[in-house]
Amino acid sequence: MSHDLPRFATILLERRERLLVLTLNRPDALNAVNLELHDELPEALAFAGRDRGSDVVLLTGAGRAFSAGGDIAHMEHNAANPHLFDHEARQAKRIVFALLDIEKPVVCRMNGHAVGLGASVALLCDIIFAADTAKIGDPHVGIGLVAGDGGAVVWTQRIGLAKAKEYLLTGELLTAPKAVEIGLINYSLPAAELDEAVDAFCQRLLNGASNAIRWTKILTNIELKRIAGAVMEAGIAYESLSVRSADHREGIAALKEKRAPRFTGR
Repeated sequence: MSHDLPRFATILLERRERLLVLTLNRPDALNAVNLELHDELPEALAFAGRDRGSDVVLLTGAGRAFSAGGDIAHMEHNAANPHLFDHEARQAKRIVFALLDIEKPVVCRMNGHAVGLGASVALLCDIIFAADTAKIGDPHVGIGLVAGDGGAVVWTQRIGLAKAKEYLLTGELLTAPKAVEIGLINYSLPAAELDEAVDAFCQRLLNGASNAIRWTKILTNIELKRIAGAVMEAGIAYESLSVRSADHREGIAALKEKRAPRFTGR
């Protein structure tokens, strides 16, 4: 029954027996994170964590993308009104901790690109299945921003400092097969095979000993939560600083005008 599920404007919740499916639902905007999604996602994740009707959570996106990062018009508005960004930065912290606090396993069906905060959301899930045409990356620096909303926490834990720094400092997007190769995500599959693989894996977890699985996840997340606790406050502060920079305004202008940015370090 789905009548007990909360309703959101930007997220669809659905039950498939003991599986709870959360779908980011702004397909026309490639599920880019706007103010509403920033505000609703921590609430939806908190519900998923305490929901007694499910043992496994599946997180995916509607349409062509998983979540293609920030909405350009929205970022421009924030750059002009940095106090609005400060609220969202705090919400990003809530999203990170809400994902880390869910005790049941969270599987990501990365149906398309996962960029910026969208990449952090995918990478904070436990197991990631991606369509082989999808790309993942955290290009905050490409628009003069600090990767403060989770990237500095989770990339290093998944692939180690050397590779994490390479990708966070350049903002390069990786193809799903490359992401599997370096251990960033678990599987890359043709889109036609994605659902079958995800369903089979979710069923395998659902058939398992739910407490043993949950408690093992809790254990493996202890270190990740410790690092998030140490890093996120500074990450949000540094990103809030960078939102106020000339380089960030130039990064957005370059995006809009489809040209290379000319950064000055200001």
